[in-house]
Amino acid sequence: MKKRVTAILLAAGKGSRMNSGVRKQYMQLGGRPVLAWPMETLENSAVITDIVVVVPEGEESYIREHVLPAVRLREDRAPALRGGNENRRKEKGGALPPVPASKLRAFAAGGAERCHSVYSGLQSVSWPCDYVFIHDGARPFLTESVLLRLYETVLRYDTAVAGMPSKDTVKLTDENGIVRATPDRQGVWMVQTPQCFAYDLAVRAYERVLGSGAALPGGMKITDDAMVVEYAGEAPVHMVEADYRNIKLTTPEDLIIGEAFLRESRR
Repeated sequence: MKKRVTAILLAAGKGSRMNSGVRKQYMQLGGRPVLAWPMETLENSAVITDIVVVVPEGEESYIREHVLPAVRLREDRAPALRGGNENRRKEKGGALPPVPASKLRAFAAGGAERCHSVYSGLQSVSWPCDYVFIHDGARPFLTESVLLRLYETVLRYDTAVAGMPSKDTVKLTDENGIVRATPDRQGVWMVQTPQCFAYDLAVRAYERVLGSGAALPGGMKITDDAMVVEYAGEAPVHMVEADYRNIKLTTPEDLIIGEAFLRESRR
């Protein structure tokens, strides 16, 4: 039996380090909103069955009007996006109204921090769900091959986190910038998304850490979903080699790199 896999696509961040008046997930990359790129991969994926988009409260209509129309489906899935005869007639007239993507099941309101947005997305799932894939909307270069590798791993272990071995030496410092340790680079990974878990496992972990009002030791800030699962002790977290191009657009320089990736792929 095919498993139900819900993708939670996070698009509620402010993107303050981008130094733009436009949220980074709505900025243009290759002539389309950044968010449309990962949305398109999830829509066309054989792995993903349902999608939740986490957005700032009140911006659902913006997504429908400006992001979803830029999502390009494979030809065999395009009719599902367009809907019935009424939409097709309007398309011939040149005025196709915005319509939801076929796998989009819900919008969820973003929270104060990333972890709160993920928890909101988990709570919005009201349909049968076996696994959840949590992905940053500002990572536009997600591929089907990465999704497949993650899926194979999460089926086996209930956890699968995308990442890549670090190319650089990493230093651990104290609050004064003094080096405390140099970890063996062979064991250092640069963590990415999607981060994938059995749905029930993810819910239990988030409820323990956030739902109960608990905090990580030492006031540690939650920066990814694996930290929640690690702290909750629900299951060992398995890293899966993804793609060095699966970058997160955070600063203006990242947009330049992203456009270079697109130019090369077009060639």
